[in-house]
Amino acid sequence: MNAGSVAVVVTEGIGVPSWSLYELSIPCTVFGKPQPDLADPWYDLRLCATQEPGPDTPANGTGLSLNTRYSLSDIVGADTVIVPSVPDACVDEAEPVAPELITALRLAHDAGARMVSLCTGAFALAEAGILDGRRATAHWMHTAQLAARYPKVRVDDSVLYVDDGDVLTSAGLTAGLDLCLHLVRRDLGPHVANQLARRMVVPAHRPGGQAQFIDLPVPATDDRGLEPVLDWAREHLDRPLTVEDLAQRATVSPRTFYRRLQAATGTTPLQWLLNQRLRRAQSLLESTDLPIARIGELSGLGTANNLRHHFLKQLGVSPSDYRRAFPRA
Repeated sequence: MNAGSVAVVVTEGIGVPSWSLYELSIPCTVFGKPQPDLADPWYDLRLCATQEPGPDTPANGTGLSLNTRYSLSDIVGADTVIVPSVPDACVDEAEPVAPELITALRLAHDAGARMVSLCTGAFALAEAGILDGRRATAHWMHTAQLAARYPKVRVDDSVLYVDDGDVLTSAGLTAGLDLCLHLVRRDLGPHVANQLARRMVVPAHRPGGQAQFIDLPVPATDDRGLEPVLDWAREHLDRPLTVEDLAQRATVSPRTFYRRLQAATGTTPLQWLLNQRLRRAQSLLESTDLPIARIGELSGLGTANNLRHHFLKQLGVSPSDYRRAFPRA
């Protein structure tokens, strides 16, 4: 397992619109703060400015300026390069993506860096030709523009993120957090990623009409042979499922199923089931007006008291308080 160096491209004008600051903050939060009890060494984060910093560097539209010793030349040689976003003017073709950024991205990719974009950062990777022939995504508001401008890119607007090995892209806002946690999971394992997500108190996604809003913070497993069984279990959480039930459906012994699931997810089958039941309960609390007792039944957590017990233990809030925190529109 290896963390390595992460170069985050900070484009001129980031923060306009203001939500791009959120996407910039995601890799800073995930990769920038050392977590020595989870992995030591942690990632080496570098904020690389597209504009050479200096005493007369103007602030952007949000009144912020960046003071960093890293420039575009420093992304070459980094293990991972992340482009959080590009200015809206580049998305709308009012101005081109900075040529010097395109050159630096190509050099980094040719040097073997893992290339990552969050939201409109995909436009920079596409302009550099890095996404040619690959499946990629961006925020659903921009995927039509991305597909029209770069026909060689196989744009998918139905997912939170796309992992194409050495090139990864995500939708906007919280989907960028999903992707960064996925990178941690790839690099340092599921236990570290899950512990980090818990420390960050990653909220459940509020339901919406776009498939990109599906709740998928950290992939459930890398063992594709288990996916049909786990998908079946998610569809039958209201049943009293046991490890023996899942093992039988996977046509393996309970001991083998236990070992494979723990190796793939970093958790036991019973804990995995509990997590899925809690997520189902969260979703129902967010999206319906069903009584708490009924939600306990549908999620497989039993009575209202049992649901409350698990919510307080795992999430630190009661089901009623959780529902108030996620009011329906």
